[in-house]
Amino acid sequence: MAERKHKLVIVESPAKAKTIGKYLGRSYKVEASNGHVRDLPKSQMGVDVNADFEPKYITIRGRGEVLARIKKEAKNASLILLATDPDREGEAISWHLAHLLGIQPGEPCRVTFQEITSKAIKAAIQTPRPIDMSLVNAQQARRVLDRLVGYSISPLLWAKIKKGLSGGRVQSVATRIIVDREEEIESFIPVEYWDVEADMTSGGQAFHAKLDTVDGSKAKLTGEAGAKAALDAIEGGSFTVKSVKIGEKRKTPAPPFTTSNMQQEAARKLRFTTAKTMQIAQTLYEGVDLEGEGTQGLISYIRTDSTRVSDEALAAVREEIGNRYGSPYLPEKPNEFKTRKRAQDAHEAIRPTDIARKPDDIKASLTNDQYKLYRLVYLRFLSSQMSPALYDTQTACIASERVEFRFYGEHKKFAGFTAVYEEGVDDEAPGVDTKLPRLTVGSAASLGEVSSEQHFTQPPPRYTEASLVRALEEKGIGRPSTYAPTISTIVARGYVSRDKSRLIPTELGRMITALMCDYFKDIVDVEFTSEMEDQLDRVEDESLPWRNVIRTFYENFHHVLEIAESSIEKVEVKDEVSDVPCDKCGAMMVYKIGRFGKFLACPRFPECRNTKPVFVYITTPCPKCGARLLEKTSRKGNRFYSCERYPDCDFIAWDFPLPDKCPQCGTHMVLKSNRKGARWRLCANEQCRYREEIIDDEAKDDQDMEDAPSADPDDVNDAMDADAEQTSGQETDGE
Repeated sequence: MAERKHKLVIVESPAKAKTIGKYLGRSYKVEASNGHVRDLPKSQMGVDVNADFEPKYITIRGRGEVLARIKKEAKNASLILLATDPDREGEAISWHLAHLLGIQPGEPCRVTFQEITSKAIKAAIQTPRPIDMSLVNAQQARRVLDRLVGYSISPLLWAKIKKGLSGGRVQSVATRIIVDREEEIESFIPVEYWDVEADMTSGGQAFHAKLDTVDGSKAKLTGEAGAKAALDAIEGGSFTVKSVKIGEKRKTPAPPFTTSNMQQEAARKLRFTTAKTMQIAQTLYEGVDLEGEGTQGLISYIRTDSTRVSDEALAAVREEIGNRYGSPYLPEKPNEFKTRKRAQDAHEAIRPTDIARKPDDIKASLTNDQYKLYRLVYLRFLSSQMSPALYDTQTACIASERVEFRFYGEHKKFAGFTAVYEEGVDDEAPGVDTKLPRLTVGSAASLGEVSSEQHFTQPPPRYTEASLVRALEEKGIGRPSTYAPTISTIVARGYVSRDKSRLIPTELGRMITALMCDYFKDIVDVEFTSEMEDQLDRVEDESLPWRNVIRTFYENFHHVLEIAESSIEKVEVKDEVSDVPCDKCGAMMVYKIGRFGKFLACPRFPECRNTKPVFVYITTPCPKCGARLLEKTSRKGNRFYSCERYPDCDFIAWDFPLPDKCPQCGTHMVLKSNRKGARWRLCANEQCRYREEIIDDEAKDDQDMEDAPSADPDDVNDAMDADAEQTSGQETDGE
């Protein structure tokens, strides 16, 4: 009896294959390609510049077993459908699979899923289409362009500076943005200014006002003398409410998530790195095994720059809002959002696949991180279609003979979407809800306590991962799928380091950026890189042949490369010599940078391969055994604290441990802080969580405060692995 033919569906990930297989049933077989199956070779450029930039694709080493399995299933299949991710890269993977399986790209062999749900999968399977060669060519153009840049500049950096460096197209611009910001901070000259504020009362209503004018001019107090003169002008004055303006402010909800929005909010609210956010989002998209439901895709496709939502999802979320919150929270018409100018708009915004699937209802089936991110996506989408929040506002002028004070306040009278969700902020403080006084024009006002305070203008803040993603997006650098790997790369290469969630350029990063600016100014020029992104987009809409883009770029790039190769002098990157002798050969060890930060290495490498971790001790003793505590770095670049007696003592903390004991339960305390500079002690016992505020003049060790980390709880296994490797000194030299 002949073997029954099946239909073969090929996806990228095994997790997605498992989910889709359950939806399609026995007549289908779903196989995973495990990502790319063909690519440019790693050992060479792989682009023939003399043959009009023809790429030389090869089967990726290690994919033989996967391909053999797919080809075997394809021989017995009555139909082959290529269902890789619905983006440029996914289209290119399908094209490569079609080539290897002997499928003509013009055949109806391609299906895409915006979400991994039974309904979406079954609908897509019924409407296959040919492979979109404009998407493939857009991906080819990007791949070839990046290969030409990376495989030309990186060997130059190896030869002129040190091995292991790279000079990619997008990563070089990202590094430059961080370096430029650091130079702004270093060259910033603070300017002194003073604020004068007063407690006031009128008609029995107390309020706080700020000095606005002195003798008819704006109160710009640039020194202590000006502040004293203003206080003199205030003293003895008779105050009256001169004007009162009542108004209303509307605050509209933020749109549902795009990829970059999601990365930014997850960094602000959850303290996730961009890489961690995308990793967790991928699992939510591909499917999670839910109790009582089986495997379900929980969110729509995660690589998108569009705020568009399907009519079906829009109707469902509006029904949910009306049922759960009532008509005041539901706008008459759906909220519409403008999509960014450079957006591809190929996919919907990131949203839950089923708005009826509430985060708390499925919490037991999710990991803690999956729950946090799903809840963020869910609430953002729900709030995006709710009514605006409404605020009563009041502006008043309270004047005497010589000065005028200004009061401004706002009070939320209708929560609207803020009942569900409010967007996070990077550095600026959110608005404060104020009790509004009932002031009457012409009524007298009495002056209470008057205070003057000195301030200095502040330099621009260092970038966080969230604000860097926002900057890259605003400047048109890269695309949604590139932000996470770009940041991971510049940190891994040692061009940028993380400190309390801020990104700081290293000396190596500055050196590379200076060299790139001198010899490859177009590569690190923001406007040029943005224009290249536009040209790559034009390949996708078929208004520009992809080889034309590469040809135009390479003509100038090749000329600049030849100049750089002949002009750049060999740069000697000297290792910092320590005062620690090598215990194997006696040479004074040097500091090097590895995956976990600084470590000590013998300068006689490769003759002597001895390495040692660099121990940074803190003053707090280990709460478990009393030994010294060490500050270390996890695999993901986050600081943590562990006992020097590891593994005999397994104490690990992500927050800075304090010697204080909790007065309620006796557990050790940790130091916590927020972006506004507030600090407090918190009991490390999650069942207790006793808290004590720290006042500014409290006698604390300055170094302790500087070293206090922002809590970014990577999983403990990560810390344990890093701890074991650092303690044993198994760091490689990297040369």
